Amino acid sequence: MIVGSGLTLEIGDRTLLEDASFVVGAGEKVGLVGRNGTGKSSFISLLVGEPAPQLRHRGNVRLLGTFAYLPQAPVPGGLGLEPTGFSHVLSSRGLDVLDDALGAARAAMADDPSEEHIELFTDLQEQFGSNGGYEAEAVMARLADGLGLRQELLLEDIDSLSGGQRRRIDLMRVLFSGPELMILDEPTNHLDRSAKRWLLDELARFPGALLVVSHDLSLLDRSIDKVLHIANQRLTEWKGNYSRFLAQHEADRSQRERAAALEDREIKRLSTLADSMRGSTEKRARKAKSLDKRVERLEASRTHVDRRQRATAFSLPRPPRSAAVPLEVDKLGIRYGDNEVLSDVTFHAGRGDHIVVIGRNGAGKSSLLRCLAGVQEPSNGVVELGHNVVLGYFAQEHEQIDPARSALANVSGAVLEADKDRRALLGSFGLPSRAADQMPSTLSGGERAKLGLAMLSAGEANVLLLDEPTNNLDPASIVAVGEMLGDWPGTIVAVSHDRSFVEALRPTFCLRLPEERYTHWREEYLDDVEMR
Repeated sequence: MIVGSGLTLEIGDRTLLEDASFVVGAGEKVGLVGRNGTGKSSFISLLVGEPAPQLRHRGNVRLLGTFAYLPQAPVPGGLGLEPTGFSHVLSSRGLDVLDDALGAARAAMADDPSEEHIELFTDLQEQFGSNGGYEAEAVMARLADGLGLRQELLLEDIDSLSGGQRRRIDLMRVLFSGPELMILDEPTNHLDRSAKRWLLDELARFPGALLVVSHDLSLLDRSIDKVLHIANQRLTEWKGNYSRFLAQHEADRSQRERAAALEDREIKRLSTLADSMRGSTEKRARKAKSLDKRVERLEASRTHVDRRQRATAFSLPRPPRSAAVPLEVDKLGIRYGDNEVLSDVTFHAGRGDHIVVIGRNGAGKSSLLRCLAGVQEPSNGVVELGHNVVLGYFAQEHEQIDPARSALANVSGAVLEADKDRRALLGSFGLPSRAADQMPSTLSGGERAKLGLAMLSAGEANVLLLDEPTNNLDPASIVAVGEMLGDWPGTIVAVSHDRSFVEALRPTFCLRLPEERYTHWREEYLDDVEMR
């Protein structure tokens, strides 16, 4: 259960939320919704006790009972005693520490079977059992199978896993912990359709409370019974799922707009009438003052109307002309230790081609794009750039963003020299001027994605390498990014699991991994895009 009252959130000179009060009751399934940048991630960070240093807050928040938190970004190295997925999941119940202590106690008892050592071993064994230690492997196997994760990956170094594999392990940790409340930030990122269906069924069976931030509308519709909506610095509560919220919110806003219009007309009528009576007889002057008071009362009780969000539209500059073949890849291979991810990738991109890379998590898609971008050396093979090629790289975890520089400072001044022009560019991607002065760590995942897109727009790239550019974006922004890139005449190599985005991209070729097969795009490939 979560109770908040009088909550105000601020970053820099931005007020994200003002005087908000809310309750997430026992067993309630609640969706926290709002466009990118409205403060959802900041709100969640405060609830779980991990607010950014730059976040200021007033008011009270109480979280009652045990909770588990799924963050948008994974914790490097995991949270277990060992840097493996297995230890990371066990740590949610403290079983990694207990298992280590149990092993040490067993060794001590074998060396010296004293009463003290036997008693310590017995106590630890009881704790391990009561925390579910002896059933842990079976439970983890069920969770891994449901989420589509190969069980042997749980024993790999957690930082060597792909983004999708790591997401599944983080979800396993939350589900394994068995809390009274789950707080989930974009839980379906990187999941394919079967894993999503399994997760939705799991959430439906979960007896505790749920607070979820997601742009996956099917998740919100199936898994929640209440909506908390953040917009224009206000938090409002709505009963029902996301579809019902949209209908109720639109009806309420239309009603408020009509009421506000009537109030505006009445205020204007009374003000005009009062002005016509001033400077006349004493009686009419008294009447004017009376009308002024009525206007003041109407002004004080005016109906609040949220501003309607403007339609989202992004744009990229027309790229400089590149060679007819801007990118050529020959026999490229990637190996991590004994693990060969790719062996013989060969393809070439023609000017204006839009190439989509399709494959399950762990097939080597992100590694391939890092090699194409020059930030990682392939184990074998070559990447050759044609004449007059300028690369633009959008990394899945936003590694292209310098965390030590403000959002504004991350936007190159090579083309846009004036600060006002770069601020205007950030604004066109949905980042207000005040957000331009923030450090990237204080931006939400969606805002960081928009910053990455703005950085591409500020350059002179004619070849774009895009690794999941729509992750964490709100639905309107996903459509806008797809339309922007679909109309762009430059060359694109993109990794994406978002069907609507890929469709808008208008692909010309497809590279399938791990088969390493390069073919002309066919519409039936859309069915494979969501494969994870």
